[in-house]
Amino acid sequence: MEMRKIGSLSVSAIGLGCNNFGGRLDSAQTTEVVSAALDSGINLLDTADIYGATKSEEYLGQALRGRRDRAIVATKFGMRVDDERQGAAPAYVRQACEDSLRRLGMDTIDLYWLHQPDPSVPIADTLAAMHALVTEGKVREIACSNFSAAQLREADKAARQLGGPRFVAVQNEYSLFVREPEGDIPTDDGSVAREETDKRGVLKQCDELGISFVPYFPLASGLLTGKYHAGQPAPDGTRLSSAGAWQRFGGDERIDTVERLRSWCADKGHSLLELAHSWLLRHSCVASVISGATKPGQAIANAAAGDWKLNGSQLTEIEEILAG
Repeated sequence: MEMRKIGSLSVSAIGLGCNNFGGRLDSAQTTEVVSAALDSGINLLDTADIYGATKSEEYLGQALRGRRDRAIVATKFGMRVDDERQGAAPAYVRQACEDSLRRLGMDTIDLYWLHQPDPSVPIADTLAAMHALVTEGKVREIACSNFSAAQLREADKAARQLGGPRFVAVQNEYSLFVREPEGDIPTDDGSVAREETDKRGVLKQCDELGISFVPYFPLASGLLTGKYHAGQPAPDGTRLSSAGAWQRFGGDERIDTVERLRSWCADKGHSLLELAHSWLLRHSCVASVISGATKPGQAIANAAAGDWKLNGSQLTEIEEILAG
């Protein structure tokens, strides 16, 4: 497994998303998936306080008992747990961290993500609270998720003024079908609402700030797993098996492109799963691609999916397929 850097942390190029823990998977099943991931070379295990209605952290902590040193544990705060637990106010930052540490059964969180911006709280106030957690040894590195380029710049400026740790990474959605992080950084036109929602140019902003990018939903909610075929219903029990989910993620419009990509990969002796991961890892600022798994075999397959080194002509051919 290739290792890359997120701040001071050495992380596997493929990470394990833990959003299925506590929901689709019970504690025993979680342990099986975590074991398969660790044995396959994955060390970045990415969860959040809201996953599995807080059970994900609990089950992950149980799965890592006796082998905590083999994992880089990342968790998040800020999204709504309940009416009392949400947001990024300083007092809640501390409470959320203490709650996560308790559920995980750990003394330290390796990578602590602010799950989403909180427009009601100045980012400097949130950062000051996160700095205190680092100083106390409760957190090793801090990061953010679902931030725009403008928000990344604001957070970096605030961290430098405070003289404390900066966000070392941002985790946003990115895949062959969701390309918003690419392109030029939007010009500041004074529109706060646009700056908060426009995620274009985040990859370039990461390069300029010297921070890492971590893609989530790399498989486009399952479209790029290889499970779905033109003219066939989605397999029972899959994420897109319901009509609403299928339409939401553009299944009808995208499945022909998926078939073309599948055929192109087969001609090259690779799988669609390998393409989805390796295409993202071509960026130097991408530190780890977060992929979920509900079975040990999926974790093993994901771990092996980032080894394809795509060349320039292959990347051009991929773009032609995506353009239709």
